Amino acid sequence: MATLRFLTAGESHGPQLTAILTGLPAGLRVGAEAVNADLARRQRGYGRGGRMAIEQDQVTLTAGVRGGQTLGSPLALVIPNRDWENWRESMRIEAFAPGTEPAEVRLPRPGHADLAGMAKFGHRDLRNVLERASARETAARVAVGAVCRGFLEELGIAVGGYVRSLGGVVGPEQPEASPAVWAAARESDVACPDEETSLLMREAIDQAQVAGDTLGGWLVVEARGVPPGLGSCGDWTERLDGQLAQALMSIPAIKAVEIGLGSRVADLPGSRVHDPILPDDADPHWPLSRPSNHAGGLEGGMSNGEPIVAAAAMKPIPTLRHPLPSVDLDTGEAATAHVERSDVCALPAALVVAEAMLCFVLARALREKFGGDSMAEVRANLEAYRQGLNAPWGPPKEGARS
Repeated sequence: MATLRFLTAGESHGPQLTAILTGLPAGLRVGAEAVNADLARRQRGYGRGGRMAIEQDQVTLTAGVRGGQTLGSPLALVIPNRDWENWRESMRIEAFAPGTEPAEVRLPRPGHADLAGMAKFGHRDLRNVLERASARETAARVAVGAVCRGFLEELGIAVGGYVRSLGGVVGPEQPEASPAVWAAARESDVACPDEETSLLMREAIDQAQVAGDTLGGWLVVEARGVPPGLGSCGDWTERLDGQLAQALMSIPAIKAVEIGLGSRVADLPGSRVHDPILPDDADPHWPLSRPSNHAGGLEGGMSNGEPIVAAAAMKPIPTLRHPLPSVDLDTGEAATAHVERSDVCALPAALVVAEAMLCFVLARALREKFGGDSMAEVRANLEAYRQGLNAPWGPPKEGARS
């Protein structure tokens, strides 16, 4: 079984971010240009902070590729941190000389990893926690996701998304898994495909900035062309909906995930929740259709041939210019929380990260289902599977037991 895995390393203000991606087949076209395009998308967005004016993320592929194609060995991706130049001394790798230690962060921020991380790792200086807990790490995930996106595209699968609501401003319903919607969202600095709603979202961000506050919202990620049968109902760890929910929840500041109708299924009868199955000869290998997709393309922990649709709720960023009450860990007295340079709203950036995680989860499921040490093998295995999808249809063979 071919298993796709990745690991990231690096601190927010350290020298670089590094990602290692293993399990790719040989012969996949990979280049820095496609990765950099998604990295640039992650850095854009109305309401971003000063860090984005410093960083201009560019990836370097340092292993696993030759002549623009994967070798089948681990792929290494490196993204330098330009802001490292301003942090060389306080974030140095070597031991600090006596008397040169930087000032410690001792005022934990409500909503951030500061306090829980101190308890877990025993760090006195909260910077040892916040540097890795920072959403800066997601740049490495976006790089990995861009490679996985290329893998999916070669197999006829497209991934996109948009912002559904921001700071309480809700956009109109959008056509499901529509490339036109995805394209419009990419042109919007709030990642919303509706121009009127985008204007209201920008106004909400402006008001939050004046108030020294932050905003979150709901994002939607989707995939078209996913074959049925990815994932499994046989083992709870193999359920594709569970894997996708975990991947999206692992993104910093994501607090809820919905697939298909999501929480709305709790208030509706089954007749209005489940998607009827109808005969349809449009696809000879999968001769059926669904008039709705309330399941979000996932049933019983497996893809069912419909578009994958998932939504995620991002909380407001916990670093506020008007900080919330906290406690000074040196004195135990009431204080205001530490202030770190941050954004007013990073929801459009979170959408790019969520797309990357969806790309990874689907690419991993495809690798596990179809194996193959080369792209030629993967394509052949997928095509053979598609050709055999119609096998359960038709009358039973003579002598077959029902």
